[in-house]
Amino acid sequence: MTLLTQRPERTDKPHRPTHPLRPDFARGFAPLAGAAVLLTLLVALVEPAERWQGGWAETRDQAHAAAILLGIPLALAAGCWQGGRERRRRTGELLETAVRGSLARFLAAALPVAVWVAVGHLVAAASSLVATWYCATGDGPYLLVPLVDTVVVGGAALAGQVVGRVLPWRPTAPLLAAAAYIALAFLAYGAPDTLGHLSPIADTSHRDEPVWWQPLAAAGWTVGLATAAVLALAARRRATAVLPLAVATAAGVLMVQTGDGLHHADPDARRQVCDTSTAPQICVNARHKNLLPQLTQALSGLTGRLEGVQNLPVRFEDRPGRSRPDEVQLPMLTPFGSSVVRGELTDPEQYAWEAGMMLIGRSWCDRTDPVVDRTDQAVEHYLAPSPAEEYFDELNAEGSAADRAELKARQQARAKLLAMDDEERRTWLSEYFATTDRCDPKGVPTL
Repeated sequence: MTLLTQRPERTDKPHRPTHPLRPDFARGFAPLAGAAVLLTLLVALVEPAERWQGGWAETRDQAHAAAILLGIPLALAAGCWQGGRERRRRTGELLETAVRGSLARFLAAALPVAVWVAVGHLVAAASSLVATWYCATGDGPYLLVPLVDTVVVGGAALAGQVVGRVLPWRPTAPLLAAAAYIALAFLAYGAPDTLGHLSPIADTSHRDEPVWWQPLAAAGWTVGLATAAVLALAARRRATAVLPLAVATAAGVLMVQTGDGLHHADPDARRQVCDTSTAPQICVNARHKNLLPQLTQALSGLTGRLEGVQNLPVRFEDRPGRSRPDEVQLPMLTPFGSSVVRGELTDPEQYAWEAGMMLIGRSWCDRTDPVVDRTDQAVEHYLAPSPAEEYFDELNAEGSAADRAELKARQQARAKLLAMDDEERRTWLSEYFATTDRCDPKGVPTL
């Protein structure tokens, strides 16, 4: 009997060649550079988090400043270090014999670092947005700025690669990072207006925002220069560098010619959102409208005691500058980190006392009559006592005879106001608030 044998079928799949860029993307220096950018930006954002977390404009400005002042120098240094690796490995002459052109070889080395540092920045920026999202006080996220910053940071890595190829020495990378930091800081904070408008950092306050095309123009200015440098170094036809150089020049001229028009007032910063159920009404800047319920609750004791009282301002308002005649300014909510941290009032009692002091006024007077001063303090005690009032009372009680006499007079004024019935107190307070804009003691009802 003849045994027939069959050759077993091959079950293994044909081996696919590895993409030339995969090793640099998956391991080596590029992922480490991205991790360094991510870690640096997160540290720069976490340390002052109480000053930006909760405000979208504050988050935008803090993340943007960190990306430009720290992200760009790091990206330049990472690209520069990558650009000098052929010299360190002594493989430059070998690569010159490769079939691929010089631009392809350049991009094969540069793209992994550029992509990884861009991803590092994007993750850091997204983290800052998430950190503000859960405690946002109003307004809305500004997504264009971090996206453009990501492109700018990636372009900086390409520019650094050019410097590394031209000056392939080990000290070049740290020196380039230091020089970039100094130059960016000078453009942002010390340069004349003409040069200052070329800074990638938008010189704004939290009440301003860049015009919609400003981030795009800044990206065209910076990335255009980086692209021109790459083409001038590695392209077969170096004249192609003229096109991105023209784009960068046009963007730079546009920003310089526009000048202060690069930024405009945030419409929400000029708009007030009000709770009309109280007297005075409580109005807050529309950028922080989510804080309005907390402010209403914090001032509920004060507004409740003023129910039925006449001659009050129409509203508390939250805007910079001098208040209108029928308004009184709320204590400032910004900059964050003091009254407001992560979307929460830090000390509602202190806030209510400060609001009461704004309402009573007379702090702007050069001198006040001692009796009127005690009356003001009695009204302050009734509406929203100072958290430190008890402490100062104890100091006066342990002080000299004059201090104890003054304490007794203050306590008597407080007691007299509290002893009034509701109708009598409302009438007296109505007369009192008709005089809170006077420094002259004549006509001021006293206790």
